[in-house]
Amino acid sequence: MKTGNTDLGSLLDRLDPHAPLAERHLWLISLCAWIRGKQPSPQAAMGRLQLLLDAIEARPDVQQRLRDWWHTLLATVDVTTLLADFGFAPRTAFLSELTERLRHKLLPDTPETLDAAELFSLALPHAFDAQWLAAIDATQLQRIEQLLRQPAVDGATPWQHTVLDAITYCSGQILSTGFAPELRLRMSAAARDARPFHTLTRDVEALRTEVLRPDHTPAAVDAAAQQLRTSLDACRHAVATVYTHLEENGISVGLVFRLRQLRERVLRIRELLECLVSTHPSASAVRLLSRLVLVGQERASVRALITSNSSLLAAKVAERSAETGEHYITRDWPQYRSMLRKAAGGGALTGGTTLLKFMIMGLGLSAFWGGFWAGAMYAASFVVIQLLHCTLATKQPAMTAPAMAAKLKDIGTPEAVSAFVDEVAHLMRSQAAAVLGNVLVVFPVVLLLSAGMGLVLGHPMIGTKEADYTLHSLSLLGPTLLFAGFTGCLLFASSIIAGWVENWFVLRRLDSAMRYNPSVTGILGVERAGRWAHFMRNNISGFASNISLGFMLGLIPPIMAFFSLPLEVRHVTLSAGQLAAASVAYGVQTVFMPAFWWAVAAIPLIGALNLGVSFYLAYKLALRAHNVSGVQRAHIHQAIWARWRHRPLNFFIPAG
Repeated sequence: MKTGNTDLGSLLDRLDPHAPLAERHLWLISLCAWIRGKQPSPQAAMGRLQLLLDAIEARPDVQQRLRDWWHTLLATVDVTTLLADFGFAPRTAFLSELTERLRHKLLPDTPETLDAAELFSLALPHAFDAQWLAAIDATQLQRIEQLLRQPAVDGATPWQHTVLDAITYCSGQILSTGFAPELRLRMSAAARDARPFHTLTRDVEALRTEVLRPDHTPAAVDAAAQQLRTSLDACRHAVATVYTHLEENGISVGLVFRLRQLRERVLRIRELLECLVSTHPSASAVRLLSRLVLVGQERASVRALITSNSSLLAAKVAERSAETGEHYITRDWPQYRSMLRKAAGGGALTGGTTLLKFMIMGLGLSAFWGGFWAGAMYAASFVVIQLLHCTLATKQPAMTAPAMAAKLKDIGTPEAVSAFVDEVAHLMRSQAAAVLGNVLVVFPVVLLLSAGMGLVLGHPMIGTKEADYTLHSLSLLGPTLLFAGFTGCLLFASSIIAGWVENWFVLRRLDSAMRYNPSVTGILGVERAGRWAHFMRNNISGFASNISLGFMLGLIPPIMAFFSLPLEVRHVTLSAGQLAAASVAYGVQTVFMPAFWWAVAAIPLIGALNLGVSFYLAYKLALRAHNVSGVQRAHIHQAIWARWRHRPLNFFIPAG
């Protein structure tokens, strides 16, 4: 039988246990490729495996060469590291691990290797390999075991020695992680006092002693294995207590990495125990190898790396944003009026921002420096809005979306669905109030500022040339809506930066350092240091969001232009202010200009895209971060639509 250019007879003839290292390994790679075949069919692969076993059993010389080859392989390649360490990333730093995975994708591995993991990846490189390995039945396993059987050494088979070494290796890695200061300091006091990691070494050595005892009994080995499982569970419970302190202490990718690696190594030891004490150890071994194939696929995946490193951190960012987002949702008339006042204040302050924007444009700076100083001005303006407890409408969606996603966790009854629809109505009403407050105030404020400049200085805020450019850049007939959607992405990005910075601030305990560090208190005094610590803890997220958003609004357009990507930003409040300045430049005749009305028509759509895109991105992230699944979205959509048909005003003004 042939597969590709290789026939089974010639493949068996090439088997040489005394061949050089690379050739011996190439034979294994060719053998696995022959079993795999060209078509991913487990049944076909099992047929080829059957033919292989029949052919080997029919030729005693091949049987002996196969045993010698297998013995040489085990003596040359350390299988222990494959069983114990394959699939675990050796690097805690994201960038270094990403670089290594990209290297593996771009640069081929060599069969001339003593690394069992590298050889395993070359021999079983496809996900399909896991399928045909899992499809091997008990009869075939027994025949393979008979062909590869090795004599016992020191009361145990070479395979048992390898498994014991792998368990010892894994337990050592668990110990090093469990004794790491960043984990021990975060464990609960009860978990530390229980000392589960101290007993782990003792139980591993007890298992080894029992397995290697010449007169051991299966019952005694099972008892030692069960004691080890109990110790492993105690270690898992101990590190699980670390998660209870993440909210107050923050989270880092490195810490997440350690916790996940420890949990995975515990599971790996349990799998190795099955290979050691199971009534069918061969079946357990094949199941382990099948899973290692899938682990190897994930280990080589760049996408899997990004997902695994960012998921929990994203969850913490989303949860912190959710806490902030609750403050942006109005549920009654007093809160609604408060939102309108805050939005009006934000609109009034944005009027000054518009004036400063045109002043910077008038300086005639280069594209980069013009964008830089515009970004610095935006950032400063947004921070002032924050410190004066006003609001900018477009900052809300990325904060409120995680709050909404968190509520989906508890949906399971009609009452819960109705309550969620209420929250949707509250959210839409809050954002509508914020947009209206911003736009309806920024427009007249800029009109007054520009008219005042015309009376005092003899010319308005901008001339007709700049006004003409402004009207055409805001026109609904141009790429305005595309730019508005892009701005929504920037708004979402600023919320992620805000959550990350707040998490970093809490993780490093900078508020405590500001409050108690002698060098800080010596300069500021104890009371002032305490006030500053409290102030920064409450405002660090807002500072990060506002400053990052400001510089992105200012710098990204010139940077994109450098790469010949004409992307600009369209922020609804800033755009309304710019439209007001342009209308003053033309005077009363503005209302008779079609360009003006096309720009007016674009304003609500800019606001909708700013809000919608940022909310959608934050909402999708929050759903994944909160592990929300199985939600009857169609049922929720029907409930929202029913509320819209019967009570549309509920989405714009509070009831009563």
